[in-house]
Amino acid sequence: MENYRFTAFEKTGETLFDEVWTFENDDVAKVEGQKRIEENGVAEKTHRLVNSSGKLLLFHV
Repeated sequence: MENYRFTAFEKTGETLFDEVWTFENDDVAKVEGQKRIEENGVAEKTHRLVNSSGKLLLFHV
């Protein structure tokens, strides 16, 4: 299992989420991360999901 950092922001720069999520690998993180983003209601907000090495997996402006 690996840790992934998820952050979401308002246009004003206010941080909505800054959390560590755990997934099996990058492929699972992309799919399951997108589901969590939608569940949290921030799919249309600026957000990103990166792995522990800093690789950007999901990004939306």
